[in-house]
Amino acid sequence: MAGVTTVPDDAALRNLVSKVDHIVVLMMENRSFDHMLGYLTIDGGRADVEGLHKGLSNKANGKNWPVHKAARTSLVKAQDPRHGHVDVEKQIADGAMSGFAENYWSTRGKPPLKGDSPGTVMAYHTAAQLPVYDYFAANFCICDQWFCSVPGETMPNRCYAVAGTSGGRLEALSPPRPYDLKSFCRQLDAVKPKAVPWVWFSHDYVPMLWIIDPKYAAGSIPRYFDKSDVLGHASFIERAAKGQLPAVSWIDPNFIDLTFGPAGSNDDHPPSDLHAGQKLALALFDAVVQGPLWEKTMVIVTYDEHGGFYDHVPPPACKDDSPQLRSLGPRVPAFVISPWVGAGSVSSTIYDHTSIIKTILARFCRKANGTVPDMGARVRAAHHLGGVLTEPSARPAIRRSSYKKLITQTQSWGDKLAAHQTIPSRASLQAEASVTDFQQEFLALRQAVLAHRSPDVGVPPPS
Repeated sequence: MAGVTTVPDDAALRNLVSKVDHIVVLMMENRSFDHMLGYLTIDGGRADVEGLHKGLSNKANGKNWPVHKAARTSLVKAQDPRHGHVDVEKQIADGAMSGFAENYWSTRGKPPLKGDSPGTVMAYHTAAQLPVYDYFAANFCICDQWFCSVPGETMPNRCYAVAGTSGGRLEALSPPRPYDLKSFCRQLDAVKPKAVPWVWFSHDYVPMLWIIDPKYAAGSIPRYFDKSDVLGHASFIERAAKGQLPAVSWIDPNFIDLTFGPAGSNDDHPPSDLHAGQKLALALFDAVVQGPLWEKTMVIVTYDEHGGFYDHVPPPACKDDSPQLRSLGPRVPAFVISPWVGAGSVSSTIYDHTSIIKTILARFCRKANGTVPDMGARVRAAHHLGGVLTEPSARPAIRRSSYKKLITQTQSWGDKLAAHQTIPSRASLQAEASVTDFQQEFLALRQAVLAHRSPDVGVPPPS
């Protein structure tokens, strides 16, 4: 029924309620499922995953461009594919998924970057390039039908993940400004008799939450992923180690590092080196799995949108309050990490980013009559993630020794990543050539939020 969101009392809900007390979300940037996990089938031979296979290709510039192994884990800014709504529609090509290479090549600067080709967006990364994700794929649950919420760019998709809507927008606001949407955090605050604790962790002074729901920017201070804040509040890493995680933790990657320059980002948005994102994912995993709350924690790792990289699965239709938003965008990588998911399991249920909200509401906001707060048609129709918690008992605790090789490997990347993190001058930081389109947008949004921020920062967010 319109306006009422009901979560049935079935096995999936009972799994969620009995097995999960803490939900942790990490949303990365701009990579498609096939680009990051398609290797599992074409190289790894897994028949249970909807990944790449031989023969998949796109035509562009009078030539056929097949899927192929990526040569390296980083691109340059000039190779950041277009991913606004108009471009994504051309890439999807009415479901043929045949326009990625042509759209990439037709939108490149002239003359083309030396050595570049339409095949850039047809590349996929390998297990050797993404060893942390390969470990996740072997030991936890892959969601191989997780689609971004909008066939478009970052901000509309992140709005859906946080508020269940983009306010009817297919594109980002221009000029950039806060979205003023009601986040799921408001529903957690409203639970009676006691609010559900949550914390938004970031790497930057302005969390994504403040941009989407600026109510929370008024008098709060940011909490950080790996360092304490100005008042000494513990980081996510510290809280996980001490068993002090809130019910919901949302983690923003480093979109842009104003101390060390754009190269310091670890969000996987080109030109960020994917090894930086692998280090972040492993740090999150290690903190949770070695902490005392691991048995009751669900970690969700996914991406805001596909970033213009090839995926072969057509996005399905969906329900939405806005008629122009009744189609999902391309698939993105998604893992559910928990001792309650089967090792190497795959869920082919259709999810989008509002499934995160549905999971949070189902676990923490469901009333005795089965209803949860209504956050619109998209959340109403979304599947929650209780169905992936299929194990009858929690799998044994994971010893750090079982992934010690990953720790050593990610540490060995340090010199390469540090060399990439050159310190620019103030002038070069502001120059267009220094940042990606999204980083320019994020900087503008950051300034817009700070311009309207209350001078009283003594009241922290719920914790």
